[in-house]
Amino acid sequence: KIINMSEFFTKEKVVLAYSGGLDTSVILVWLVEKGFDVICFCANVGQGEEDFDAVRAKALKCGASKVYIEDLRKEFVTDFIYPAIKCNAIYESRYLLGTSIARPCIAKAQVKVAQIEGAKYVSHGATGKGNDQVRFELCAIALDANLKTIAPWRDPEFLEKFKGRIDLLAYASLHNIPVDATPKAPYSLDANLYHISYESGILEDPMISPTKDMFRLTVDPEDAPDSPTILRLEFTDGSPSKIINKTTNEEFTDPLESFIYLNKIAGANGIGRIDIVENRFVGIKSRGVYETPAGTVLRAAHLDLEGITMDKEVIRIRDTLSSEFSRLCYNGFWYAPEMELILNSIEFSQRNVTGAVELKLYKGNVIILGRESPFALYSADLASMDIENGGKSLEYNPIDAQGFIRINAVRLRANGILRAHKK
Repeated sequence: KIINMSEFFTKEKVVLAYSGGLDTSVILVWLVEKGFDVICFCANVGQGEEDFDAVRAKALKCGASKVYIEDLRKEFVTDFIYPAIKCNAIYESRYLLGTSIARPCIAKAQVKVAQIEGAKYVSHGATGKGNDQVRFELCAIALDANLKTIAPWRDPEFLEKFKGRIDLLAYASLHNIPVDATPKAPYSLDANLYHISYESGILEDPMISPTKDMFRLTVDPEDAPDSPTILRLEFTDGSPSKIINKTTNEEFTDPLESFIYLNKIAGANGIGRIDIVENRFVGIKSRGVYETPAGTVLRAAHLDLEGITMDKEVIRIRDTLSSEFSRLCYNGFWYAPEMELILNSIEFSQRNVTGAVELKLYKGNVIILGRESPFALYSADLASMDIENGGKSLEYNPIDAQGFIRINAVRLRANGILRAHKK
């Protein structure tokens, strides 16, 4: 349900996802000019040292009738990041989905504002080439099928008027829209609690390395401390429940405080940088540079704990669900029925993923030191090469392995005989 602006002649309410930046400020004024009652919505998902009072003031100055600023950080951690950790979510084997996971959190709150205000429309500043347009709109439709989306960067009239940044700046000057005087960085960034992503500008050349001063969450691994940080991460039913810094004896249990701290300590050790070319849902290859310090540590620890607590066949099935979760999350299907199935299945798989992992952070590396769990399936006696049987608790006869190998070799022998006959 994408709306062509030329269809509108009466004033209607629209909830605009507003950042306070140049693009969404121009969109705000443009929507007001088109006769809309614009209600701005700004989500705090931990994007940094943002002055939300200034964002509110700017939105009202630009013509917004109301401004909602919602602190979604704790919900973002518990309801979006932690489920991703439980899934060991990773897209195309490398990307930890920092932007993808934030979008359904933001969209949910935006839709709620629209319902409170009785608005028929929502709007965003996502471009027509990226994934975010898909994510925001699929989430909005899934949460409220009656809502319609105004996507200015796909509207012919808007595109004709604004060819690029020069046109946006000219419009801002004409309409007295405050513009940040700080020189524009040679790349774009998107930040939240889970990560920071960098793309576009100089990064569009996949052979140009990012500058050292670009990174904000992590130090260069070469500049990280020469002594490691030792952490103990505890999990309950697959969710992080406690972080203990064994180097400083600091402890954290609150989800938001724990995540903020882990970001800080992992970033200080140069953890979580990647530089990749990925495949967008819309079919375009895109180069992105990402910092995901806490997420990198939690994924490594969670995977390790699963190794000691989760059944072999459950792990195999979980791996397929993890891949599907990552694909659906990246493509914007967080509120789809198939995602609900996956999340419930993953939740079931995590019943015994309780215990602790101790690890070392050192110059960009996460090094596992040990793990323990009251629900461990691991048996030292059974695994030992020095004990012939399974020990006191489990029966195991090595002689049985002979028949096990013979049975598993039946089809291999049959194929070998066939190949020999063909020759």
